[in-house]
Amino acid sequence: MAVGFILACYASTPYLLVSCIHSLSRRYSTYLTVFIKMQVLLLKEPKDGDSEPDPYIKELASHGLKATLLPVLSFKFVSLNTLAEKLFQPEKHGGLIFTSPRAVEAVKMCIQERREEWTNSVSDKWNTKSVYVVGEATAALARSISLTSIGVDTGTAQVLSRVIIEREDTNIPPLFFPCGSIKREVLPTALRENGVPLETLTVYQTAEHPDVDKNLRHYFAQQGLPASIAFFSPSGVKFCLQAVQRLAGERLAQIKFAAIGPTTREAMLAEGLSVSCTAEKPTAAHLAVAISQALK
Repeated sequence: MAVGFILACYASTPYLLVSCIHSLSRRYSTYLTVFIKMQVLLLKEPKDGDSEPDPYIKELASHGLKATLLPVLSFKFVSLNTLAEKLFQPEKHGGLIFTSPRAVEAVKMCIQERREEWTNSVSDKWNTKSVYVVGEATAALARSISLTSIGVDTGTAQVLSRVIIEREDTNIPPLFFPCGSIKREVLPTALRENGVPLETLTVYQTAEHPDVDKNLRHYFAQQGLPASIAFFSPSGVKFCLQAVQRLAGERLAQIKFAAIGPTTREAMLAEGLSVSCTAEKPTAAHLAVAISQALK
């Protein structure tokens, strides 16, 4: 139909031909814009060990958005022998704290060789205490190793710290906090200032994914400028924002930048980035709603 329209214009005056082409470009630019708006770049690793679609891709698809996952972080587990020793001595601690899925994954690795003992007795001993988590992803992993958690809806370590302070006495054995090498000090500081005993252990180190720059260049070359880019951690902002800025160039302002939560939003703002939306809670469903509303 579009070709016939152009040929009909060609049979008339050259001026009319130019006018027709201009009219077509305006007409079809609407569809091109819709297509561009469907592209969302998620700066996170895919969900591990599951044949089901990643929940973020699934939720964004339900809003008519096409999402692509691009890992920006790499992780190295450390101190696993020490972690295993502490995990199988729950009587020495007042409870557990997990603020990232990666910390639970470290636990999962440590209990594999003694899984039956963990499932039949040790996890029950931990469950008589409090197991605190931030976010549904961390809570789901905790459930997979038979731990019942508290704090799934807190969303941030700062909010979780308030829950812990309200629930715990100062005379308990120390809460055990397996964490990453670049954790923020909000939670440890809050607990110590309020007299809640805490023992931390670094169980994974975070670094830039070795292929992040190459993968970003490939994405922009193949997909073009995404309508939205979502960051999932301050580390993600640190490791790939400059590459995104370089690849987007003068079109950077056209991108709607999204944050998984307030801590990531603060890191983005600190870098001078305009944040269009922040997920109300750090879940796939809440992020999808935030991005879809920002793109309207």
